[in-house]
Amino acid sequence: MTTPDLASSDPVREELAALSQKLDRLLDTVRRLTEENRSLRHSQEQLSGERAGLLARNEQARSRVEAMIQRLKSLESNS
Repeated sequence: MTTPDLASSDPVREELAALSQKLDRLLDTVRRLTEENRSLRHSQEQLSGERAGLLARNEQARSRVEAMIQRLKSLESNS
């Protein structure tokens, strides 16, 4: 003999199972996105450091070129 409660609970159980699966997929997505975000932040920090180094090297090279130009002008005016 089936009681109405058991018969009516089957759709509820199915819905709960479906919701549980959706929740599991959402949690997996959150974990994946969290890891991806961490990785991207790490890459951004590395790239920012490399950029700062390149800017410093560029400034040093510019200063040396300007100094060479000044020496050449000085040599030219002394001739």
